[in-house]
Order: sequence, then C-alpha cells, then structure tokens
Amino acid sequence: MSLKNSKIRLYFNASIAKDDDIVFNKDQTHYLSKVMRLRIGDTLDIFNGINGAWKTMITDINKKSANAKIICQTQLQRNPPDLWVLFAPIKKNRTQFIIEKATELGAARIIPVKTEFTNAERIKRENLYAHAIEAAEQCRGTFVPAVEELTELGNLLNKWPDDRGILFCNEMLAGEKIELPKKGIRKWAILIGPEGGFSVSEQTKLNSNKLIFPIDLGPRILRADTAVVAAMSLWQKKFGDW
Repeated sequence: MSLKNSKIRLYFNASIAKDDDIVFNKDQTHYLSKVMRLRIGDTLDIFNGINGAWKTMITDINKKSANAKIICQTQLQRNPPDLWVLFAPIKKNRTQFIIEKATELGAARIIPVKTEFTNAERIKRENLYAHAIEAAEQCRGTFVPAVEELTELGNLLNKWPDDRGILFCNEMLAGEKIELPKKGIRKWAILIGPEGGFSVSEQTKLNSNKLIFPIDLGPRILRADTAVVAAMSLWQKKFGDW
C-alpha cells in the first residue's frame, strides 16, 4: 500500500504527534486485520478531532493487536462553523441518518430533544456518537461533533444562551418566504421537530422567543431527516464554510 494512496481513515481517541508509536483498540484491530487485511508496512490515516489527520504505518499486526508509527501530517485541523443541530429522534435508522448527515454537513454539536410528539423515548448517546465518528471517517473530516444526551425541549430553551439564535423549521410555513435577520447574531442552531410536528403549546413558546426565527423549507412538507439536510445546506450556503 502506497504512502500516497491510503484511503483508510480511523478516529483515534488520543494525542497524536510525529514519530509516536500507537496501539489500536480491539475493534480497530479487527477492522484493520480482518476486514481491510492490512499487513506490516501498510498505511492508514488517523485523526483525533484536534490535531488534523496523520499518516501512520503498521509496524505489527495480528488477530489480537495492531501497532503503528505516526509518519507525517496529511491534513490540517479543520473545524466546522459553530452550528448546533437540535432534532427530535425518530425511527432508529432515520435517527442514525440524521447523525451521519449532520456530521458530514458540518455540525459542531448535535442535541437530540424530546418534544410532546417525539416517538423515540430512549436513545443511546454512545451509539449515536459512534455513528458521528464513522461519518467523519468516511467524509475525510478531521472533526467529530459533540453528541448530547436526549434533553427535554422546554428545559433546553429555559437554559438557552442569549447569544445564539435558533432557526425553527416550521412545517406550518411551507411555501411562505421568511426573512432572516441580517445582523446581530453570529451563533446559530437549527431546530427540526418530530414526525407529528410541534404541539400548540410548543409552537406558542417557540414563536414568543426573540432568539427563535421560524423558517420554511420550501412548498412541500419534508420528513424530519430530509429537513435536517435541507436546513443545514441552506444555512451553510448563506452563513457557513461552503
């Protein structure tokens, strides 16, 4: 495997520096030895979300362990814009889709929220974070967004920072054109509701908050997972790093 052509990337949750010797964990060892069938001298890129990506060379590998030496940096660290994504969890596979796409599109923080009509009552944060890691590995990112525990929407709004606006994707506004504030807010979050929409009381609370701005996502009502992709794409184009 050429030093220039390695396409394997792994998240490595530890410090990274040139010439360091590293040890991969059990799952990574299985992936490298059994799935990718790497051998001594083969290379892969690793990243830790802080120091960019680095080329490593396998120095020892077997069924139980894999070691490598860090050779050189291949990517500088690139963090996404300071955008938070708030969404109500839905069916398992579609929630995973939201995590993956939010990571690929450049979310800095992902917060699952429980609303009155949220269908998924329980989620495993560690599983969602694992999907964020996989998405970062596949899209050649150097950053993994924070994934928070499921939080009651009302509690989250009560403690909301006063310098961050929320774009509230309101399906009731489908087809209407809403103007966003042109000045004054630099930090943003996007809020996507559950499959059943927001309750009347939630709509009232959202519409009465001066930091929350309702927006439409076109003339058709979108599924929650589609809405995340659409809203993030529009935000990135207008305010982000695209």
